[in-house]
Amino acid sequence: MLNELQAIVGDKNILHSGKEKERFTHIWKTDQPLEALAIVFPTSTEEVAAVMKLCHSKNQEVVVHGGLTNLVGGTGSQPHQVVISLEKMNRIEEIDTQSRTMTVEAGTILEHAIDAAAEKDLFLPLSFGAKGSAHVGGIVSTNAGGLRVFRYGMTRQMVLGLEAVLPDGTIITSLKKIIKDNSGYDLKQLFIGAEGTLGIVTRVNFRLLEKPSSRSSAIVALSEYKNVVALLKFLEKGLGGTLSGFELMWQRTYQAMTQPPSTYSPPLPSSYPYYVFVESLGSNRQTDFEQLTLLIEDALEKEIILDGVMAQTERELQNIWRIREDVSVLADQSPYDQHFDISLPIGVIGQEVNHAIEALEKLPFVSSIFPFGHVADGNIHFIIGKKDQSKEIIEAINSIIYANLKKNNGSVSAEHGIGLDKKAYLSTSRNATEIRLMQLLKATIDPKNILNPGRIVDSSTSPPVL
Repeated sequence: MLNELQAIVGDKNILHSGKEKERFTHIWKTDQPLEALAIVFPTSTEEVAAVMKLCHSKNQEVVVHGGLTNLVGGTGSQPHQVVISLEKMNRIEEIDTQSRTMTVEAGTILEHAIDAAAEKDLFLPLSFGAKGSAHVGGIVSTNAGGLRVFRYGMTRQMVLGLEAVLPDGTIITSLKKIIKDNSGYDLKQLFIGAEGTLGIVTRVNFRLLEKPSSRSSAIVALSEYKNVVALLKFLEKGLGGTLSGFELMWQRTYQAMTQPPSTYSPPLPSSYPYYVFVESLGSNRQTDFEQLTLLIEDALEKEIILDGVMAQTERELQNIWRIREDVSVLADQSPYDQHFDISLPIGVIGQEVNHAIEALEKLPFVSSIFPFGHVADGNIHFIIGKKDQSKEIIEAINSIIYANLKKNNGSVSAEHGIGLDKKAYLSTSRNATEIRLMQLLKATIDPKNILNPGRIVDSSTSPPVL
């Protein structure tokens, strides 16, 4: 089979021995070397299809790799599995300025796509900390979120069409540039957020927007969570649709990001309970800056906020947002850490986070607790440091974070996906009928269970009955 794979992709596009494979491990988990029968690097959709057709004929399990930035075990592989890396499919094929669309291959790094759109005075509003490493295919397959979701939506709101390869090698092409299309089932949605379990996304059509000509930012401090919610409503109303970022950071997280050994300058003192990072994208630099400034001053007078500072220069703006975007560095403060990515109704976030912190502080093996998140869309993250990596400790921490998700109609995963790590907790967010329907889709499209096996749901040998 290795010889047949090599014949498909060429001698230079397959690795099956030696230390060269070690580079293709998780970008943040370099102590966990890759285990795989081989890594293949197709350079076209047709080659992906040929590889999958061969693997399907031999019942060969396949794991798909993008930029290796996932946080739920989605790219973990076993010695008997073949890895398909899409990193060589990285072409930006077209930017259509008339229809305001972009066609890119799955291995394109998000930041490269953002920059290419900007060169045409267009705007791809996806933005998150891993944008310099994450691949478009993985972003679409996990329906990634980020810092601007509450204004522009998740990734699926930006995808007009895509191309994917099914587990048996069939190519499904629906690379349309149109916004309105009610011609039957919206098949692209089968693959967006499916984490590569139903097909391998190979090309994507993104919807672009006109590039904003101004970006204004502020950071403000607050005393109570209820004021965070009040500030969100106040700014949304006052900015008239230009509010694009509203990120919350708890005091302990802000302190860790702005005090030694951190190299980031603190724009505000670290003595306040809550900090909100605000971004407004508009069309006039001077008037947009003045409008946000007046709103921040008004919020101070109304005692919604306790303190605030506007970013006066591009350097100050970048410093403010790097404090938020680079928060993953806090994982380095502990020998082991757990990342969480949950959704809750905005109104209960304050109390639920406080309950979780109180419970976690009682655990002797927890060394640090850093909450933060995209509160405007109900998404909260935790980075929790601990002294051990045992299964018992992992489950004890999980049980605290996930305790009230079902009661509050929340989600175990707001934007990172389910992968392998969260599969046992899927029932906190989905009922039995929903899970059976997911299993039915998997069993129907991938009856041999060879594509990204074990992710999201367990596959059944016979389709489940709804």
